[in-house]
Amino acid sequence: MNHETEYLVLGGGPTGLGAACRLQEKNLDWHLLEAESDFGGLASSFVDENGFTWDLGGHVQFSHYETFDRYMDLALGRDGWFNHERESWIWMRDRFVPYPFQYNIHRLDPKERDVCLAGLKAARDHQAGAHPRNFEEWMLATFGPGVCDLFMKPYNFKVWAHPASMLDYHWIGERVAVPDIGKVEQAIQTGRDEISWGPNRLFHFPKFGGTGAVWRSIGRRLPRQRISLGSPVEAIDVAGRVATTAGGERWKYRYLITSMPLNRLVLAARGVVHDDVAGKLLYSAAHVVGIGVEGRPPEHLKTKCWMYFPMSNSPYYRVTVFSNYSPNNTPRPGFQWSLMAEVAESSFKPVSRDAVADDVVRAFREDRLLPAEGPLSTKTYRFIPMGYPTPFLGRNAVVDPILRAFEAVGIFSRGRFGAWKYEVANQDHCFAQGYECVERLSRGGGEELEPTLFTPSLVNSRRNP
Repeated sequence: MNHETEYLVLGGGPTGLGAACRLQEKNLDWHLLEAESDFGGLASSFVDENGFTWDLGGHVQFSHYETFDRYMDLALGRDGWFNHERESWIWMRDRFVPYPFQYNIHRLDPKERDVCLAGLKAARDHQAGAHPRNFEEWMLATFGPGVCDLFMKPYNFKVWAHPASMLDYHWIGERVAVPDIGKVEQAIQTGRDEISWGPNRLFHFPKFGGTGAVWRSIGRRLPRQRISLGSPVEAIDVAGRVATTAGGERWKYRYLITSMPLNRLVLAARGVVHDDVAGKLLYSAAHVVGIGVEGRPPEHLKTKCWMYFPMSNSPYYRVTVFSNYSPNNTPRPGFQWSLMAEVAESSFKPVSRDAVADDVVRAFREDRLLPAEGPLSTKTYRFIPMGYPTPFLGRNAVVDPILRAFEAVGIFSRGRFGAWKYEVANQDHCFAQGYECVERLSRGGGEELEPTLFTPSLVNSRRNP
């Protein structure tokens, strides 16, 4: 069957829904195709066989945009959220250290604390002459060997699943706290923890349904006749401007806004760029393991949000006390609690899908997140083939020409994997990318109307109270 629309949107996650919301606001002609049976994409949620709710990884809601806030209120209402002050910690050396690590080295044993402080001072004194070529060299030039060896290097390998020497560092922006030595020394003298840093220090989370509840609500508020769920696009005829779904539906468009992963877009819309560039776009897969337990969380986990794990005994890099986000993430709130672990995988860091869930439970017990023995109320596992786009060396030199080549033929690739820019890959960023792309196209403007994608450092420097 043949169809025609001015704006065709591929993807019903935050990016596609951001585009759809703006298209609907402007009363334009549009249609959205989503491969899955519901909205959300990587920001969706699911309920396991035992009634526990899980996200596809650690998602929290915070914002750089008033428009995003407006749609969040529209989705769940002002009373549909729990508001939280972040408590994030690092588990190492058999103790919890507050995040960010570099500001809380007073929690370490004196010998390791002094090594870290000496490295921080040396890095500061040599900062002017430092010209790092990659993320590994940037870490060493910024933090010195103590902090790098104890935390930054092992943790970042567990996160990215790629050697730090393969990563660029210009994505960092607001995501890493560059240390103020005066504050570090003051904390050593006073023993006072420094925990207020970061854009997600205050965040909120849906009371019911996990993060996916937000996007289901937004998607279902849009006109049903303009949306086709369960409609994956298999091929794009660039010259004819026609997208064909797996079911044989043909959609002719004037503009195509897509959040399809860029490497897949290259192969679906052949001829725009050489197929070989798809293999240059590095990424990591994600394993999400959820554990539900009877009772209440132990005292040392009662108020924690998420925790980082640099040590080699555990496969995970981050663990969330998911029931602390919302007690309704368990089927019997107040009588059960839950933990969610994230494990990264790449060719540099292989992970056994058959063993990872059991390996997580073993490490949970070793790290004192669970009792040494005892039954579990649920154990669930999801594999996400594409979890995070890697900010690899030379990324912009690869990605930007691909984006420009597609734009020249009316295809606008946006979102976490559509634009492959990790620094603007949060939910608010992705929603804004879709929303701003429509604004640009409908007004006949240029890159100045897409600040999120083209000036990420400016967007990320903003604070939205």
